[in-house]
Amino acid sequence: MSATSIAASASPPSKTLPGLAHALVQAELLPRTLVEQIHQRGQETRTSFIATLIGSGSMNASDLAHWVSKTFSLPLLDLDAYDPTRLATGAIDPKIIQSYKVLPLLKRGNRLVVATADPADHEAEDKIKFQSQAQIELVVVEYDKLTRIIDQAGQSASSQISALVGEDFDLSDLSDDSEATETKEQTAEVDDAPVVRFLQKMLIDAINMRASDLHFEPFEHFYRIRFRVDGELREIAQPPASIKEKLASRIKVISKLDIAERRVPQDGRMKLRISPEKSIDFRVSTLPTLYGEKIVMRILDSSSVKLGIDALGYEPEEREKLLRAIHRPYGMILVTGPTGSGKTVSLYSCLNILNQPGVNISTAEDPAEINLPGINQVNVNEKAGLNFANALRAFLRQDPDIIMVGEIRDLETADIAIKAAQTGHLVLSTVHTNDAPTTLTRLMNMGVPAFNIASSVILITAQRLARKLCTQCKTPVDLPAQTLLEAGFREEDLDGSWKPYKAGKCNACGGTGYKGRVGIYQVMPISEEIQRIILNHGTAMDIAEQARKEGVRSLRESGLIKVKLGVTSLEEIIAVTNE
Repeated sequence: MSATSIAASASPPSKTLPGLAHALVQAELLPRTLVEQIHQRGQETRTSFIATLIGSGSMNASDLAHWVSKTFSLPLLDLDAYDPTRLATGAIDPKIIQSYKVLPLLKRGNRLVVATADPADHEAEDKIKFQSQAQIELVVVEYDKLTRIIDQAGQSASSQISALVGEDFDLSDLSDDSEATETKEQTAEVDDAPVVRFLQKMLIDAINMRASDLHFEPFEHFYRIRFRVDGELREIAQPPASIKEKLASRIKVISKLDIAERRVPQDGRMKLRISPEKSIDFRVSTLPTLYGEKIVMRILDSSSVKLGIDALGYEPEEREKLLRAIHRPYGMILVTGPTGSGKTVSLYSCLNILNQPGVNISTAEDPAEINLPGINQVNVNEKAGLNFANALRAFLRQDPDIIMVGEIRDLETADIAIKAAQTGHLVLSTVHTNDAPTTLTRLMNMGVPAFNIASSVILITAQRLARKLCTQCKTPVDLPAQTLLEAGFREEDLDGSWKPYKAGKCNACGGTGYKGRVGIYQVMPISEEIQRIILNHGTAMDIAEQARKEGVRSLRESGLIKVKLGVTSLEEIIAVTNE
Protein backbone atom coordinates (compact mmCIF):
# COMPACT_ATOMS: atom_id res chain seq x y z
CA MET A 1 0.00 0.00 0.00
CA SER A 2 1.38 3.45 -0.95
CA ALA A 3 1.96 6.27 1.55
CA THR A 4 -0.80 8.31 -0.06
CA SER A 5 -3.34 5.52 0.26
CA ILE A 6 -2.35 4.96 3.89
CA ALA A 7 -2.84 8.65 4.64
CA ALA A 8 -6.22 8.54 2.97
CA SER A 9 -7.23 5.50 4.97
CA ALA A 10 -6.14 7.22 8.17
CA SER A 11 -9.06 9.63 7.87
CA PRO A 12 -11.64 8.95 8.97
CA PRO A 13 -10.33 6.54 11.67
CA SER A 14 -12.04 3.35 12.71
CA LYS A 15 -14.77 3.41 15.31
CA THR A 16 -12.60 1.81 17.96
CA LEU A 17 -9.13 3.20 17.26
CA PRO A 18 -7.83 6.79 17.05
CA GLY A 19 -6.51 8.02 13.70
CA LEU A 20 -2.82 7.29 14.25
CA ALA A 21 -3.53 3.80 15.62
CA HIS A 22 -5.78 3.03 12.64
CA ALA A 23 -3.06 4.17 10.20
CA LEU A 24 -0.48 1.90 11.88
CA VAL A 25 -2.78 -1.09 11.54
CA GLN A 26 -3.57 -0.28 7.89
CA ALA A 27 0.15 0.00 7.09
CA GLU A 28 0.73 -3.34 8.88
CA LEU A 29 3.51 -1.82 10.97
CA LEU A 30 2.01 -3.28 14.14
CA PRO A 31 -0.49 -6.12 14.74
CA ARG A 32 -4.04 -4.94 15.37
CA THR A 33 -4.22 -6.82 18.68
CA LEU A 34 -1.11 -5.01 19.96
CA VAL A 35 -2.44 -1.63 18.84
CA GLU A 36 -5.77 -2.31 20.55
CA GLN A 37 -3.95 -3.29 23.76
CA ILE A 38 -1.89 -0.07 23.66
CA HIS A 39 -5.04 1.96 23.02
CA GLN A 40 -6.86 0.24 25.91
CA ARG A 41 -3.92 0.85 28.26
CA GLY A 42 -3.87 4.54 27.31
CA GLN A 43 -7.57 4.88 28.09
CA GLU A 44 -7.09 3.25 31.48
CA THR A 45 -4.15 5.50 32.38
CA ARG A 46 -5.70 8.58 30.72
CA THR A 47 -2.73 9.13 28.42
CA SER A 48 -2.72 9.65 24.68
CA PHE A 49 -2.24 6.78 22.27
CA ILE A 50 1.09 8.12 21.01
CA ALA A 51 2.44 8.59 24.55
CA THR A 52 1.46 5.04 25.47
CA LEU A 53 2.90 3.70 22.20
CA ILE A 54 6.30 5.34 22.75
CA GLY A 55 6.28 4.42 26.44
CA SER A 56 5.60 0.75 25.69
CA GLY A 57 8.70 0.51 23.48
CA SER A 58 6.71 -0.83 20.53
CA MET A 59 8.13 2.01 18.37
CA ASN A 60 10.77 4.62 19.05
CA ALA A 61 9.97 8.32 18.60
CA SER A 62 12.41 8.85 15.71
CA ASP A 63 11.13 5.96 13.55
CA LEU A 64 7.52 6.94 14.23
CA ALA A 65 8.15 10.60 13.26
CA HIS A 66 9.80 9.62 9.96
CA TRP A 67 6.97 7.25 9.11
CA VAL A 68 4.28 9.80 10.04
CA SER A 69 5.97 12.46 7.92
CA LYS A 70 5.96 10.24 4.82
CA THR A 71 2.52 8.81 5.43
CA PHE A 72 0.76 12.11 5.99
CA SER A 73 2.90 14.03 3.44
CA LEU A 74 4.00 16.60 5.99
CA PRO A 75 7.46 18.14 6.52
CA LEU A 76 9.68 16.68 9.26
CA LEU A 77 11.46 19.06 11.66
CA ASP A 78 14.27 18.26 14.10
CA LEU A 79 13.44 20.26 17.24
CA ASP A 80 17.06 20.02 18.40
CA ALA A 81 17.93 22.48 15.64
CA TYR A 82 15.13 24.90 16.55
CA ASP A 83 15.69 27.89 18.87
CA PRO A 84 13.04 27.56 21.64
CA THR A 85 13.15 31.32 22.32
CA ARG A 86 11.53 31.88 18.91
CA LEU A 87 8.40 29.91 19.79
CA ALA A 88 5.10 31.73 19.22
CA THR A 89 3.81 30.55 22.60
CA GLY A 90 1.28 33.37 22.88
CA ALA A 91 -0.57 32.14 19.79
CA ILE A 92 -2.13 29.08 21.48
CA ASP A 93 -3.72 28.67 24.89
CA PRO A 94 -1.12 26.99 27.19
CA LYS A 95 -3.79 24.47 28.25
CA ILE A 96 -4.13 23.29 24.63
CA ILE A 97 -0.35 23.04 24.30
CA GLN A 98 -0.12 20.86 27.42
CA SER A 99 -3.24 18.75 26.78
CA TYR A 100 -2.67 17.95 23.10
CA LYS A 101 1.14 18.17 23.00
CA VAL A 102 1.39 20.69 20.20
CA LEU A 103 3.84 23.55 19.83
CA PRO A 104 3.31 26.85 17.95
CA LEU A 105 6.54 27.47 16.05
CA LEU A 106 5.82 30.56 13.98
CA LYS A 107 3.01 33.06 13.43
CA ARG A 108 3.01 35.38 10.44
CA GLY A 109 -0.18 37.24 9.66
CA ASN A 110 -2.99 34.67 9.61
CA ARG A 111 -0.63 31.69 9.18
CA LEU A 112 0.31 29.58 12.20
CA VAL A 113 2.91 26.79 11.95
CA VAL A 114 2.30 24.10 14.58
CA ALA A 115 4.56 21.18 15.51
CA THR A 116 2.88 17.87 16.37
CA ALA A 117 3.82 14.23 16.64
CA ASP A 118 0.26 13.11 15.77
CA PRO A 119 -1.26 14.96 12.76
CA ALA A 120 -4.19 12.54 12.81
CA ASP A 121 -5.46 14.17 16.01
CA HIS A 122 -8.12 16.29 14.30
CA GLU A 123 -9.63 17.37 17.62
CA ALA A 124 -6.41 19.19 18.53
CA GLU A 125 -6.26 20.84 15.11
CA ASP A 126 -9.89 21.99 15.37
CA LYS A 127 -9.32 23.48 18.82
CA ILE A 128 -6.23 25.37 17.64
CA LYS A 129 -8.11 26.73 14.62
CA PHE A 130 -11.06 27.83 16.74
CA GLN A 131 -8.94 29.44 19.43
CA SER A 132 -6.37 31.16 17.19
CA GLN A 133 -8.64 31.90 14.21
CA ALA A 134 -5.56 31.23 12.04
CA GLN A 135 -4.71 29.04 9.07
CA ILE A 136 -2.89 26.02 10.53
CA GLU A 137 0.14 24.42 8.88
CA LEU A 138 1.36 21.22 10.56
CA VAL A 139 4.93 19.93 10.75
CA VAL A 140 5.88 16.58 12.23
CA VAL A 141 8.37 16.31 15.11
CA GLU A 142 9.62 13.53 17.37
CA TYR A 143 7.34 13.01 20.35
CA ASP A 144 10.03 12.81 23.02
CA LYS A 145 11.70 16.06 21.86
CA LEU A 146 8.30 17.73 21.62
CA THR A 147 7.28 16.89 25.18
CA ARG A 148 10.70 17.91 26.51
CA ILE A 149 10.48 21.39 24.94
CA ILE A 150 6.88 21.84 26.11
CA ASP A 151 7.90 21.01 29.67
CA GLN A 152 10.97 23.28 29.46
CA ALA A 153 8.89 26.15 28.08
CA GLY A 154 6.52 25.92 31.04
CA GLN A 155 9.40 25.85 33.51
CA SER A 156 11.34 28.66 31.82
CA ALA A 157 8.30 30.96 31.94
CA SER A 158 8.18 30.58 35.73
CA SER A 159 11.94 30.98 36.08
CA GLN A 160 11.94 34.11 33.90
CA ILE A 161 9.30 35.71 36.08
CA SER A 162 11.21 34.72 39.22
CA ALA A 163 14.41 36.18 37.78
CA LEU A 164 12.69 39.43 36.91
CA VAL A 165 10.99 39.99 40.22
CA GLY A 166 13.43 38.40 42.63
CA GLU A 167 13.16 35.64 45.17
CA ASP A 168 10.98 37.62 47.57
CA PHE A 169 8.24 38.10 44.98
CA ASP A 170 5.31 35.72 44.89
CA LEU A 171 1.70 35.77 43.80
CA SER A 172 0.67 37.73 46.87
CA ASP A 173 2.97 40.64 45.93
CA LEU A 174 0.43 41.72 43.33
CA SER A 175 -2.16 43.27 45.58
CA ASP A 176 -4.46 46.20 46.12
CA ASP A 177 -3.45 49.23 48.12
CA SER A 178 -5.28 48.25 51.27
CA GLU A 179 -5.47 45.37 53.66
CA ALA A 180 -8.80 44.23 52.23
CA THR A 181 -8.95 40.57 51.28
CA GLU A 182 -10.73 38.95 48.37
CA THR A 183 -13.97 37.11 48.93
CA LYS A 184 -14.14 33.38 48.30
CA GLU A 185 -16.33 33.97 45.25
CA GLN A 186 -13.86 36.45 43.77
CA THR A 187 -10.91 34.19 44.50
CA ALA A 188 -12.61 31.22 42.88
CA GLU A 189 -13.31 33.20 39.71
CA VAL A 190 -9.80 34.53 39.20
CA ASP A 191 -7.60 32.02 41.03
CA ASP A 192 -5.78 30.93 37.86
CA ALA A 193 -2.04 30.81 38.51
CA PRO A 194 -1.00 31.06 34.80
CA VAL A 195 -3.12 34.21 34.40
CA VAL A 196 -1.65 35.73 37.57
CA ARG A 197 1.89 34.93 36.46
CA PHE A 198 1.19 36.32 33.01
CA LEU A 199 -0.12 39.57 34.49
CA GLN A 200 2.94 39.83 36.73
CA LYS A 201 5.20 39.28 33.72
CA MET A 202 3.45 42.05 31.76
CA LEU A 203 3.74 44.51 34.65
CA ILE A 204 7.43 43.78 35.24
CA ASP A 205 8.17 43.97 31.51
CA ALA A 206 6.39 47.34 31.35
CA ILE A 207 8.48 48.68 34.24
CA ASN A 208 11.72 47.38 32.72
CA MET A 209 10.84 48.98 29.34
CA ARG A 210 10.03 52.30 31.11
CA ALA A 211 6.47 52.20 29.76
CA SER A 212 3.96 54.78 30.94
CA ASP A 213 0.78 52.82 30.12
CA LEU A 214 -0.34 49.26 29.47
CA HIS A 215 -3.29 48.60 27.13
CA PHE A 216 -5.21 45.28 27.31
CA GLU A 217 -7.45 45.25 24.24
CA PRO A 218 -10.03 42.55 23.31
CA PHE A 219 -11.13 42.17 19.68
CA GLU A 220 -13.34 39.71 17.85
CA HIS A 221 -10.65 37.22 16.88
CA PHE A 222 -7.63 38.17 18.99
CA TYR A 223 -6.48 39.82 22.20
CA ARG A 224 -3.73 42.42 22.11
CA ILE A 225 -1.43 43.94 24.74
CA ARG A 226 0.40 47.16 23.97
CA PHE A 227 2.78 49.33 26.02
CA ARG A 228 3.24 53.07 25.57
CA VAL A 229 7.01 53.54 25.57
CA ASP A 230 8.49 57.01 25.06
CA GLY A 231 5.08 58.26 24.00
CA GLU A 232 4.48 55.62 21.30
CA LEU A 233 2.35 52.47 21.54
CA ARG A 234 4.15 49.19 20.84
CA GLU A 235 2.47 45.80 20.49
CA ILE A 236 4.01 43.44 23.04
CA ALA A 237 1.92 40.26 22.96
CA GLN A 238 -1.15 38.57 21.58
CA PRO A 239 -2.12 36.09 24.32
CA PRO A 240 -5.00 33.67 23.80
CA ALA A 241 -8.30 35.50 23.56
CA SER A 242 -9.73 32.96 26.00
CA ILE A 243 -7.88 34.59 28.93
CA LYS A 244 -9.44 38.04 28.49
CA GLU A 245 -12.21 37.55 31.07
CA LYS A 246 -9.96 35.94 33.69
CA LEU A 247 -7.32 38.62 33.16
CA ALA A 248 -9.90 41.40 33.46
CA SER A 249 -11.35 39.82 36.61
CA ARG A 250 -7.91 39.47 38.21
CA ILE A 251 -7.02 43.10 37.49
CA LYS A 252 -10.40 44.28 38.82
CA VAL A 253 -10.10 42.29 42.04
CA ILE A 254 -6.67 43.66 42.95
CA SER A 255 -7.82 47.17 41.95
CA LYS A 256 -10.85 46.92 44.27
CA LEU A 257 -13.34 47.14 41.39
CA ASP A 258 -16.63 45.29 40.95
CA ILE A 259 -15.83 42.15 38.94
CA ALA A 260 -19.53 41.53 38.25
CA GLU A 261 -20.00 44.94 36.60
CA ARG A 262 -19.01 44.79 32.93
CA ARG A 263 -21.44 47.35 31.50
CA VAL A 264 -19.99 50.66 32.75
CA PRO A 265 -16.45 52.07 33.02
CA GLN A 266 -14.67 51.76 36.35
CA ASP A 267 -11.55 53.36 37.87
CA GLY A 268 -9.27 51.98 40.54
CA ARG A 269 -5.70 51.58 41.74
CA MET A 270 -3.34 48.71 42.43
CA LYS A 271 0.18 48.34 43.78
CA LEU A 272 3.13 46.17 42.79
CA ARG A 273 5.77 45.57 45.45
CA ILE A 274 9.17 45.37 43.79
CA SER A 275 11.02 44.99 47.08
CA PRO A 276 10.33 45.58 50.78
CA GLU A 277 11.46 49.19 50.28
CA LYS A 278 9.92 50.00 46.89
CA SER A 279 6.48 49.68 45.35
CA ILE A 280 4.91 51.09 42.20
CA ASP A 281 1.30 52.22 41.90
CA PHE A 282 -0.91 51.67 38.87
CA ARG A 283 -4.01 53.65 37.96
CA VAL A 284 -6.54 51.28 36.39
CA SER A 285 -9.36 52.21 34.02
CA THR A 286 -11.83 49.75 32.47
CA LEU A 287 -14.01 50.42 29.43
CA PRO A 288 -16.73 48.11 28.02
CA THR A 289 -16.16 47.48 24.29
CA LEU A 290 -17.89 45.26 21.72
CA TYR A 291 -15.79 42.20 22.55
CA GLY A 292 -14.98 42.63 26.22
CA GLU A 293 -13.47 45.13 28.61
CA LYS A 294 -10.52 47.20 27.49
CA ILE A 295 -8.23 47.94 30.43
CA VAL A 296 -5.60 50.67 30.56
CA MET A 297 -3.12 50.76 33.42
CA ARG A 298 -0.98 53.87 33.97
CA ILE A 299 2.28 53.43 35.85
CA LEU A 300 2.63 55.97 38.65
CA ASP A 301 6.25 55.87 39.79
CA SER A 302 6.85 58.52 42.44
CA SER A 303 10.63 58.02 42.08
CA SER A 304 10.46 60.11 38.88
CA VAL A 305 9.45 63.10 40.99
CA LYS A 306 12.31 62.56 43.43
CA LEU A 307 14.85 62.82 40.62
CA GLY A 308 14.47 66.59 40.98
CA ILE A 309 13.76 69.45 38.68
CA ASP A 310 17.23 69.23 37.10
CA ALA A 311 16.31 65.89 35.49
CA LEU A 312 13.27 67.29 33.66
CA GLY A 313 15.22 69.05 30.91
CA TYR A 314 14.90 72.74 31.79
CA GLU A 315 17.62 74.99 30.39
CA PRO A 316 19.49 76.83 33.21
CA GLU A 317 17.76 80.21 32.69
CA GLU A 318 14.32 78.55 32.44
CA ARG A 319 14.95 76.60 35.63
CA GLU A 320 15.93 79.80 37.48
CA LYS A 321 12.74 81.56 36.37
CA LEU A 322 10.63 78.63 37.63
CA LEU A 323 12.47 78.34 40.95
CA ARG A 324 12.11 82.07 41.61
CA ALA A 325 8.37 81.80 40.97
CA ILE A 326 7.68 78.80 43.22
CA HIS A 327 9.50 80.48 46.11
CA ARG A 328 7.21 83.50 45.92
CA PRO A 329 4.89 83.68 48.97
CA TYR A 330 1.71 83.96 46.89
CA GLY A 331 0.45 84.00 43.32
CA MET A 332 -0.57 81.50 40.65
CA ILE A 333 1.73 79.29 38.55
CA LEU A 334 0.15 77.54 35.57
CA VAL A 335 1.50 74.58 33.59
CA THR A 336 -0.01 73.93 30.18
CA GLY A 337 0.30 71.26 27.52
CA PRO A 338 -1.56 68.32 25.99
CA THR A 339 -2.38 65.09 27.82
CA GLY A 340 0.76 63.05 28.42
CA SER A 341 3.18 65.98 28.22
CA GLY A 342 4.49 65.55 31.77
CA LYS A 343 2.55 68.36 33.49
CA THR A 344 1.88 66.29 36.61
CA VAL A 345 5.55 65.35 37.05
CA SER A 346 6.55 69.02 36.66
CA LEU A 347 4.04 70.16 39.28
CA TYR A 348 5.03 67.44 41.72
CA SER A 349 8.71 68.18 41.22
CA CYS A 350 7.93 71.73 42.35
CA LEU A 351 5.86 70.47 45.29
CA ASN A 352 8.67 68.13 46.26
CA ILE A 353 10.99 71.15 46.57
CA LEU A 354 8.40 73.07 48.60
CA ASN A 355 7.46 70.09 50.80
CA GLN A 356 9.01 71.17 54.12
CA PRO A 357 7.89 70.51 57.74
CA GLY A 358 6.77 74.12 58.18
CA VAL A 359 4.56 74.23 55.07
CA ASN A 360 0.94 73.05 54.70
CA ILE A 361 0.34 71.74 51.14
CA SER A 362 -3.03 70.50 49.85
CA THR A 363 -3.83 69.12 46.39
CA ALA A 364 -7.08 68.34 44.58
CA GLU A 365 -6.70 65.91 41.67
CA ASP A 366 -8.75 63.71 39.38
CA PRO A 367 -7.32 61.33 40.47
CA ALA A 368 -4.16 61.70 42.58
CA GLU A 369 -1.49 60.04 40.45
CA ILE A 370 1.63 60.28 42.60
CA ASN A 371 1.72 59.81 46.35
CA LEU A 372 4.05 62.14 48.24
CA PRO A 373 4.34 61.85 52.04
CA GLY A 374 3.72 65.16 53.79
CA ILE A 375 1.23 66.45 51.20
CA ASN A 376 -2.54 66.32 51.81
CA GLN A 377 -4.00 64.85 48.62
CA VAL A 378 -7.71 64.78 47.76
CA ASN A 379 -9.39 62.88 44.92
CA VAL A 380 -12.28 64.81 43.42
CA ASN A 381 -15.53 62.85 43.17
CA GLU A 382 -18.11 64.47 40.91
CA LYS A 383 -20.80 61.90 41.79
CA ALA A 384 -20.46 62.69 45.47
CA GLY A 385 -20.43 66.43 44.79
CA LEU A 386 -16.72 66.88 45.49
CA ASN A 387 -15.45 68.82 42.49
CA PHE A 388 -12.40 71.06 42.15
CA ALA A 389 -14.30 74.15 43.25
CA ASN A 390 -15.68 72.50 46.42
CA ALA A 391 -12.27 71.03 47.26
CA LEU A 392 -10.70 74.50 46.90
CA ARG A 393 -13.30 76.02 49.22
CA ALA A 394 -12.51 73.34 51.80
CA PHE A 395 -8.75 73.91 51.45
CA LEU A 396 -9.14 77.61 52.26
CA ARG A 397 -10.61 76.59 55.64
CA GLN A 398 -7.66 74.25 56.30
CA ASP A 399 -4.99 76.94 56.83
CA PRO A 400 -3.05 76.18 53.62
CA ASP A 401 0.22 77.68 52.44
CA ILE A 402 0.35 76.01 49.01
CA ILE A 403 -2.55 74.65 46.96
CA MET A 404 -2.40 72.53 43.83
CA VAL A 405 -5.47 72.11 41.62
CA GLY A 406 -5.27 69.28 39.11
CA GLU A 407 -6.90 71.31 36.33
CA ILE A 408 -8.78 74.57 35.89
CA ARG A 409 -11.74 73.55 33.74
CA ASP A 410 -14.41 76.13 34.45
CA LEU A 411 -15.00 79.67 35.67
CA GLU A 412 -15.97 78.63 39.21
CA THR A 413 -12.70 76.77 39.80
CA ALA A 414 -10.67 79.54 38.14
CA ASP A 415 -12.38 82.22 40.24
CA ILE A 416 -11.71 80.47 43.57
CA ALA A 417 -8.11 79.62 42.61
CA ILE A 418 -7.38 83.22 41.64
CA LYS A 419 -8.90 84.56 44.85
CA ALA A 420 -6.74 82.11 46.81
CA ALA A 421 -3.66 83.39 44.94
CA GLN A 422 -4.66 86.97 45.76
CA THR A 423 -5.12 86.28 49.47
CA GLY A 424 -1.64 85.04 50.34
CA HIS A 425 -1.52 81.48 48.94
CA LEU A 426 0.72 79.96 46.30
CA VAL A 427 -1.54 78.14 43.79
CA LEU A 428 -0.29 75.67 41.19
CA SER A 429 -2.52 74.28 38.46
CA THR A 430 -2.79 73.18 34.82
CA VAL A 431 -4.75 74.46 31.83
CA HIS A 432 -5.09 72.73 28.46
CA THR A 433 -3.74 75.19 25.88
CA ASN A 434 -1.08 75.06 23.16
CA ASP A 435 1.41 77.54 24.59
CA ALA A 436 1.95 80.04 27.42
CA PRO A 437 0.46 83.20 25.79
CA THR A 438 -2.81 81.51 24.81
CA THR A 439 -3.27 80.37 28.44
CA LEU A 440 -3.99 83.96 29.49
CA THR A 441 -6.56 84.49 26.73
CA ARG A 442 -8.11 81.11 27.64
CA LEU A 443 -8.73 82.37 31.19
CA MET A 444 -10.29 85.55 29.80
CA ASN A 445 -12.53 83.48 27.52
CA MET A 446 -13.68 81.51 30.58
CA GLY A 447 -14.95 84.79 32.00
CA VAL A 448 -12.19 85.60 34.49
CA PRO A 449 -11.83 89.41 34.72
CA ALA A 450 -8.60 90.72 33.18
CA PHE A 451 -7.54 92.56 36.35
CA ASN A 452 -7.81 89.32 38.36
CA ILE A 453 -5.56 87.50 35.88
CA ALA A 454 -3.00 90.32 35.82
CA SER A 455 -2.83 90.53 39.60
CA SER A 456 -2.61 86.81 40.37
CA VAL A 457 -0.76 84.86 37.62
CA ILE A 458 3.01 85.14 38.10
CA LEU A 459 4.36 82.52 35.66
CA ILE A 460 3.15 80.14 32.94
CA THR A 461 5.07 77.13 31.66
CA ALA A 462 4.12 75.35 28.44
CA GLN A 463 5.72 71.99 27.82
CA ARG A 464 6.05 68.99 25.52
CA LEU A 465 7.92 65.70 25.77
CA ALA A 466 10.33 64.74 22.99
CA ARG A 467 12.04 61.39 22.58
CA LYS A 468 15.76 61.37 23.33
CA LEU A 469 18.15 59.86 20.80
CA CYS A 470 19.69 56.56 21.86
CA THR A 471 23.29 57.30 22.88
CA GLN A 472 24.39 53.88 21.59
CA CYS A 473 23.33 54.28 17.95
CA LYS A 474 22.73 57.97 17.16
CA THR A 475 24.78 59.17 14.21
CA PRO A 476 25.63 62.64 12.82
CA VAL A 477 23.69 63.71 9.75
CA ASP A 478 24.37 66.41 7.17
CA LEU A 479 21.29 68.56 6.66
CA PRO A 480 21.07 71.40 4.13
CA ALA A 481 21.39 74.85 5.65
CA GLN A 482 18.05 75.78 4.14
CA THR A 483 16.35 72.92 6.01
CA LEU A 484 17.82 74.10 9.31
CA LEU A 485 16.80 77.71 8.65
CA GLU A 486 13.24 76.68 7.77
CA ALA A 487 13.08 74.69 11.02
CA GLY A 488 13.81 77.85 13.01
CA PHE A 489 17.58 78.10 13.35
CA ARG A 490 19.17 81.52 12.79
CA GLU A 491 22.07 82.23 10.47
CA GLU A 492 24.43 82.75 13.41
CA ASP A 493 23.51 79.29 14.76
CA LEU A 494 24.97 77.62 11.66
CA ASP A 495 28.59 78.32 12.60
CA GLY A 496 29.84 74.77 12.08
CA SER A 497 30.51 74.17 15.79
CA TRP A 498 27.82 71.47 16.05
CA LYS A 499 26.13 68.78 13.99
CA PRO A 500 22.58 67.46 14.13
CA TYR A 501 22.08 63.77 14.86
CA LYS A 502 19.64 61.21 13.51
CA ALA A 503 18.20 58.03 14.99
CA GLY A 504 19.92 54.71 14.35
CA LYS A 505 19.00 51.15 15.30
CA CYS A 506 20.39 48.92 18.03
CA ASN A 507 19.31 46.45 20.68
CA ALA A 508 19.61 48.99 23.49
CA CYS A 509 16.71 51.04 22.11
CA GLY A 510 14.72 48.17 20.62
CA GLY A 511 15.51 49.32 17.09
CA THR A 512 13.63 52.63 17.43
CA GLY A 513 16.66 54.91 17.68
CA TYR A 514 15.19 56.64 20.74
CA LYS A 515 15.42 55.88 24.45
CA GLY A 516 13.74 57.99 27.12
CA ARG A 517 12.16 61.43 26.83
CA VAL A 518 13.16 64.98 27.66
CA GLY A 519 11.02 68.03 28.36
CA ILE A 520 10.81 71.07 26.09
CA TYR A 521 9.64 74.21 27.89
CA GLN A 522 8.40 77.72 27.28
CA VAL A 523 8.74 79.54 30.62
CA MET A 524 6.98 82.90 30.61
CA PRO A 525 7.05 85.11 33.75
CA ILE A 526 4.26 87.70 33.81
CA SER A 527 6.09 91.02 33.57
CA GLU A 528 4.59 94.48 34.05
CA GLU A 529 4.37 94.91 30.27
CA ILE A 530 2.47 91.63 29.86
CA GLN A 531 0.17 92.66 32.75
CA ARG A 532 -0.53 95.90 30.89
CA ILE A 533 -1.43 93.96 27.71
CA ILE A 534 -3.80 91.72 29.73
CA LEU A 535 -5.52 94.73 31.32
CA ASN A 536 -5.99 96.21 27.83
CA HIS A 537 -7.54 92.91 26.69
CA GLY A 538 -4.69 92.21 24.28
CA THR A 539 -4.62 89.08 22.12
CA ALA A 540 -2.41 86.02 22.51
CA MET A 541 -0.32 87.33 19.60
CA ASP A 542 0.29 90.61 21.46
CA ILE A 543 1.38 88.69 24.55
CA ALA A 544 3.61 86.38 22.51
CA GLU A 545 5.30 89.33 20.80
CA GLN A 546 6.04 91.00 24.14
CA ALA A 547 7.30 87.71 25.62
CA ARG A 548 9.65 87.33 22.65
CA LYS A 549 11.03 90.82 23.30
CA GLU A 550 11.67 89.81 26.91
CA GLY A 551 13.70 86.77 25.84
CA VAL A 552 11.05 84.06 26.34
CA ARG A 553 11.76 81.19 23.97
CA SER A 554 8.97 79.49 22.03
CA LEU A 555 8.57 75.71 22.31
CA ARG A 556 10.23 75.30 18.90
CA GLU A 557 13.21 77.44 19.94
CA SER A 558 13.63 75.43 23.16
CA GLY A 559 13.49 72.23 21.13
CA LEU A 560 16.14 73.44 18.70
CA ILE A 561 18.53 73.87 21.65
CA LYS A 562 18.10 70.15 22.32
CA VAL A 563 18.91 69.47 18.65
CA LYS A 564 22.13 71.52 18.90
CA LEU A 565 23.12 69.59 22.02
CA GLY A 566 22.53 66.26 20.24
CA VAL A 567 19.84 65.24 22.74
CA THR A 568 17.17 64.64 20.10
CA SER A 569 16.67 64.82 16.34
CA LEU A 570 15.32 67.67 14.26
CA GLU A 571 12.52 65.40 12.99
CA GLU A 572 11.36 64.73 16.55
CA ILE A 573 11.31 68.44 17.47
CA ILE A 574 9.37 69.36 14.35
CA ALA A 575 6.86 66.60 15.14
CA VAL A 576 6.21 67.62 18.75
CA THR A 577 6.19 71.39 18.20
CA ASN A 578 4.28 71.48 14.91
CA GLU A 579 1.40 73.66 16.04
